[in-house]
Amino acid sequence: MQSAYFSYALLAALATALVVAAVTDIKRREIANRLNAGIALAAPLWWLSIGLGWTGIGIQIGLALATFAICCVLFVLRQMGGGDVKLLAALALWFAPAPFLQLIVLMAVVGGGASVAMAAFNMERRPGEALCDIGAWLVAAGWTFVAAAMAWALATGRPLISPELVDSLLSSSRSPALVAAGTLLGLLALFALGFFHIKRRQKSRLRVPYGVAIAAAGLWVAAATGISAFHAAPVLG
Repeated sequence: MQSAYFSYALLAALATALVVAAVTDIKRREIANRLNAGIALAAPLWWLSIGLGWTGIGIQIGLALATFAICCVLFVLRQMGGGDVKLLAALALWFAPAPFLQLIVLMAVVGGGASVAMAAFNMERRPGEALCDIGAWLVAAGWTFVAAAMAWALATGRPLISPELVDSLLSSSRSPALVAAGTLLGLLALFALGFFHIKRRQKSRLRVPYGVAIAAAGLWVAAATGISAFHAAPVLG
């Protein structure tokens, strides 16, 4: 039981570190090396608390190295900041491949929604393009809503659209595949036009604080890990 308490304390410490990382990324657009190093160096304590064997430890180290290598490529392409790379690699030491994959997907969805929303606020207003601006804002709002809904569905394991609603929509049309394809193409075209307008009207180069998205995804996965460990723990009676 003492080991379980130790595991919960470590997860609480990790959650605190992730909150600090998100706040500093918002304020200074950077994540301190000491913070990332602390998260990485605390991982062996987590392995010890959950009784991870040598094979599992090797998997975690390999996952962290692979994550670091891939993220370094993104860093060279200027798609990620250095602090984001280090934070993601440090988190790879904590979570098994399946939860870490969920973290990556959640990070991408949250970061994508946030980047579009921030880009919409960064648009330069020009005379005679008010209608285009309104359309772009609607597209940004729609994309952000879809990203939030997708993040919620991924985090909770619930379908984005209920099977009953899908069946109802398909049964109400004589050509369901044609209707679905036409609707999807129309939405994609609308989003593409909105994104193009937002992109060409950027006032300055925008740096999205992806550390916030990584921290948010990490907090959710850490909480899910803690809840799973709590339910799996033996009940003392």
